[in-house]
Amino acid sequence: MSVSPRVRFAPSPTGALHIGGARTAIYNWAYARATGGTFVLRIDDTDAERSTPENTAQILRSMQWLGIDWDEGPEVGGPYEPYFQTQRAERYAAALERMKASGTAYPCFCSAAELEAKREIARAGEGPTGYDRTCRGIDPSVATARIAAGEPHVWRLAVPEDRGDIVVDDIVRGETVFPASAMDDFVLVRSDGTPTYNFATVVDDADMEITHVIRGDDHLSNTPRQILVFEALGHAVPRFAHLSMIWGADGKKLSKRHGATSVEAFREEGYLPEAILNYVALLGWSLDGETTIISRGTLAREFSLDRISKNPAIFDFEKLEWMNGVYIRNLSPAGLAEKMVPWLVEAGLTTTADYEARPAWYESLVPLIAERAKRLTDIAPALAFLFTDGVTLDPASADKALGSDEARDSLAAAGEALAGLGSWDHDTIESTLRELAVTL
Repeated sequence: MSVSPRVRFAPSPTGALHIGGARTAIYNWAYARATGGTFVLRIDDTDAERSTPENTAQILRSMQWLGIDWDEGPEVGGPYEPYFQTQRAERYAAALERMKASGTAYPCFCSAAELEAKREIARAGEGPTGYDRTCRGIDPSVATARIAAGEPHVWRLAVPEDRGDIVVDDIVRGETVFPASAMDDFVLVRSDGTPTYNFATVVDDADMEITHVIRGDDHLSNTPRQILVFEALGHAVPRFAHLSMIWGADGKKLSKRHGATSVEAFREEGYLPEAILNYVALLGWSLDGETTIISRGTLAREFSLDRISKNPAIFDFEKLEWMNGVYIRNLSPAGLAEKMVPWLVEAGLTTTADYEARPAWYESLVPLIAERAKRLTDIAPALAFLFTDGVTLDPASADKALGSDEARDSLAAAGEALAGLGSWDHDTIESTLRELAVTL
């Protein structure tokens, strides 16, 4: 009997939700929706110095804005609560006790200075710099006595000495082999009792019955260690799918120097959530190699892991602007009016009360901007003249468009023609100016 997929997005709330993280969330969500599986949101907040409730709230807000809903996690609960790592200390302690009992974890009493000295010797001899298993052979009764006496120690994974190479059958990248000789007995639990990332994340994934781990390939080096922990816990290893990096146009990892990189920054720059969802989904995945405009519903129905490319994706800001313009034009007049009003209010041009009093008038403005606007930030400057008595012209633009004798003569003629109108209505004004244009 096949098991319904269970996937998770596990961000660290140490800052804003960036495009790379958003893509990981989108792919996990879409895979769960397309396969009838479960999408779990888990907050990996063990970085006490940088993790904040404000960052967590920002991550949830960004995901909700994008239309990414989760089946289990913060605000919705679920059968595997809690979904914050800082609230799961008992689960990590219990997992460590199981590993102690099975002999797959052992205490290490080597100090930081001793470990550094070992590494220096290894580097000088050009040998492996991993832990040399000094404490692995300590008699258990001796180790217990040293712990009872209060001697500082960490807990390490006892990597099986006969373990062969670790083979990762990655859904995206294909088979990747990690030599067993490169795997040292890494730390599971620090001397202060806190779990390391590679231990906590595996305990969580095992507890929450995660079947597929879909994440960025910056985590690929963690995968063999995590596989060893899954095996030590006696838990089935999930399938892995590692996503390529997102690069800027210069072929370097996408960063702030390229422009906006967080979801909230794109929101503040006037992008629609549907456009961001669509564009980010195409950064490494395609529906058929041709279709560019893909709705949320289509993504949720048609997404598949076998169409993810292992090549790095290039973030093209111009293409995103074009796509955002398409989504703006596809909005109904009422829909675009509703979205543009907050920007008009923020610019001090109108009030929400005025919009609510005469929505039809605001909808009549949509044709003036729908074809040209690429972002919602374009709208207030384009419509400002309708809300103010005076008009301030940009000197450079005015000189370019109005500085010639021909332009001045045309405007004078238009002014004279309009001054003589007996009826000031749309049709009369349009027909008058069209007739004038023929004669000029």
